[in-house]
Amino acid sequence: MNFTWATRTDPGRVRDHNEDAVLPEPGTNGTDDHLVAAIADGMGGHAGGEIASGTAIATVAAVAGDAAIRIEAANLAVLDAASQRPRLTGMGTTLTLGIFESDGSLQMGHVGDSRAYMLRAGDLARMTTDHSFVSEMLAAGRMTEAEAAVHPYRSVLTRAIGLETAVEIEVLRFELAAGDRVLICSDGVTAMIDDDAIRSVLTTESDPGQAAEKLIAAANDAGGADNITAVVVDMG
Repeated sequence: MNFTWATRTDPGRVRDHNEDAVLPEPGTNGTDDHLVAAIADGMGGHAGGEIASGTAIATVAAVAGDAAIRIEAANLAVLDAASQRPRLTGMGTTLTLGIFESDGSLQMGHVGDSRAYMLRAGDLARMTTDHSFVSEMLAAGRMTEAEAAVHPYRSVLTRAIGLETAVEIEVLRFELAAGDRVLICSDGVTAMIDDDAIRSVLTTESDPGQAAEKLIAAANDAGGADNITAVVVDMG
């Protein structure tokens, strides 16, 4: 099995710089039989978010091993970068990572509220869980979807890279089939457009690059309130 993929990123309509980082390099397309793809959405201000996300992505690209090993290394690298510059104390990032193998196996590591989805035979399924305050309240039945959409703490994360020496990593494994499509995206996509709109783009745009660009355009048309990043991977 091989993978045809594309990555796209955009600062959005409101932010003056982009604190998202993506692997493979932003704006590229490719075909491989082994692929490591990841998105990090930084936070921290004063360039901290951009440094945190860039450090995390550079680390997962450079370190060999499974998803947990790569994410643990990224966590320590972000902590180390902050320790060397006190003004960056408290910076952090989400990190959602997929390791695609030629036998069709996919291992994912996930921290934060970036997301991964799978499109299979026209059906869209979310692969990851948001590590956020509102997601936990929803899971506990203490908040409705309508309340979560407008809650003042809807962007508050309960897990992030670079805040503690140990980080709880969600590790997931999937078996992929020819024709499957995987999307990894920052919340600049999911906060602006719903799952039905995401499914519509992924089912109507056959080219991964065009699909990623259309997701970014749709998020911008809806307000573009945050940085927007998407990786689209097709199984062939």
